[in-house]
Amino acid sequence: MEPRLTESLKAVFILIILISKGSSENDQELKFCGTWSHVKGSLSLNVKLSPGCNGLSVSANKSFLSIEGQITAQCARSEVIRLYGLDSEGQSKFCLHWEPLLDQLKLQVGGKNLTLCWPAGLQGSCCTDLSLGPNEPEALYGITGGSISTDVITHKTHTGFKFNGTSIECKELCKQASRGSTQVIMSEDTTGSAQYACAPMFEVDMKEDSRGYNVTSPATKGVSEKSTTTVYLPPALEQAAKNTSKVVCTFFKSNSLFQGGQKKNRILSDVVGITVENEIITDLSEPIKIGFHHDAIPKMYSRKCVSWDTRTDPLQVSWLADGCETQQIGEEHTECLCNHLTYFSVLVQLEPRPVRHLLALTTITSMGCLVSVISCVALIIFLCRKRSKEQSKPIHLGLAVSLALLNLLFFFTAVLANVGGEHLCTWVGALLHYTLLSSFAWMGIEVFHTFWLVYIIFSPSPKPYVWNLAGFVLPALPVIILAAIGDIYGLREVVPSDDASNPYLMCWMKNTEKAWLGHYFTTMTFLVILVFSGIVMLLLVYWQIRTRDAWKQNRVAFLSIWGLSCLFGTTWGLTFLDFGPFSDFILFLSCILNSFQGFLIMLRFYMLKWMQKQTGGSPFGSNSTGSTRQHMLQAQEKS
Repeated sequence: MEPRLTESLKAVFILIILISKGSSENDQELKFCGTWSHVKGSLSLNVKLSPGCNGLSVSANKSFLSIEGQITAQCARSEVIRLYGLDSEGQSKFCLHWEPLLDQLKLQVGGKNLTLCWPAGLQGSCCTDLSLGPNEPEALYGITGGSISTDVITHKTHTGFKFNGTSIECKELCKQASRGSTQVIMSEDTTGSAQYACAPMFEVDMKEDSRGYNVTSPATKGVSEKSTTTVYLPPALEQAAKNTSKVVCTFFKSNSLFQGGQKKNRILSDVVGITVENEIITDLSEPIKIGFHHDAIPKMYSRKCVSWDTRTDPLQVSWLADGCETQQIGEEHTECLCNHLTYFSVLVQLEPRPVRHLLALTTITSMGCLVSVISCVALIIFLCRKRSKEQSKPIHLGLAVSLALLNLLFFFTAVLANVGGEHLCTWVGALLHYTLLSSFAWMGIEVFHTFWLVYIIFSPSPKPYVWNLAGFVLPALPVIILAAIGDIYGLREVVPSDDASNPYLMCWMKNTEKAWLGHYFTTMTFLVILVFSGIVMLLLVYWQIRTRDAWKQNRVAFLSIWGLSCLFGTTWGLTFLDFGPFSDFILFLSCILNSFQGFLIMLRFYMLKWMQKQTGGSPFGSNSTGSTRQHMLQAQEKS
């Protein structure tokens, strides 16, 4: 069978399915998806919508994606919107989602969610049963692989697709929906307005000198009566409204259209819309109180009251905590106090797990990084001015340089994340990862070199260029591989437990599954090897120097183990102990020791220098004697 005939029969078959489906029951939604084939460069979305039911046209060319037609009950929009961040290869997936009962039209394109028509209460007439009309001609640029729901219309590229609509009473459509869903009910407004409503809507007439009004969402069949939402409208709202005293409260139960494609956060199933016709109400002197009764939310998940923001980008789904105060009344009740009107809900933070004491930890880390940078620079100057030809000098220099770069980048990561955004963070995150791996590598070299001096007597130490290859070149390989894979480095949000609406921004690996795999296979692998080898080497060093007379001096014993612990990076092992009742203590201890590591290493070298002067040349005392291996260890400690 010829390909053209096959495509035609497939389109006819889908059309027959859609018609037969609509003959018994009207469609509750339309989901049309495809891939937009376009050129690289400037791209735009052309929107031209008006009330009516004459049909919908979705078309595309090399620069424009156009959505035009008459399908809405009250939404009217005509504008051109610039699209940024789409696939540079010229293939961008999109989905158009139409819900006639809500009079809402949403577009997902290039990973972004745009609201072309905002949700509203039940309207008089709904445009539904959008049947597929004739396809536009084939072309190089256009829509490829158009599909309705999961049914593919054609695999070829067409300039557009047309849909013909059928007008129906929204109440009738809502009755049909109620027969197949416990989410849809018939409700009666306590103020006297009775109506069918898939999204129950209450109209309240605010009177002067009132003490406020309470509105409660109707109990939904099959759902606990406790799972209701209450709204208190204060007298200040009537005073703020200039042209009308009527306030509309709409209770949405199904929230799939409000999520905005968020993976880290989820909106509760209840969303409340509070509006005054043709007016924008803000900065109320007395807040609106919205009580959400919901399923229990574990303490490990943070929650906050949010409102749908339309000020910056009216098309983008954007939930903000501005203007709302959150009061958590147990695990099953959240009360929101908001000073403006829009759509409200509760945002639950699923992952990553919020960080406790983030402000204190950030402050300590910033101070530690700054002190460590200064200390490492001082140590580099100290080692460069030292004329000793000891084998350990190049290794100590490499460690000091890598730690200085690591702490410098980490100190400025928040500034760079807020100023440069995602693009700059891609580079800074990769550099930060490289300097971290380089620091781990040099700590590992310190471990290996100490072992060489103590246990391998008759073989010369490797040349300095070998250490430089291992410390500076080797760590760059996994970073280059991850950067080549792509979508690993970028902007990272660290959410505090006390204020989830104000995350700490930094440049690091993204919070994606691919980035986490890269983190475990590189950073965590380096760290496990480093900590394990460092602990083993500390035990071997202790075994070698435990019989010395100088070991009985507490300060010498402490300086030996403490100093080598800093060099060997064993303090990073505290990272694996962040659990249990002492997790906060371990977290703070790890933060202090690792951020001040550069300062502690510098302090170790200066203390050794001071002890060398006090004891006449050997930090272990002038009368120390022993085997060649012990002298080797002394040379390592003196350097």
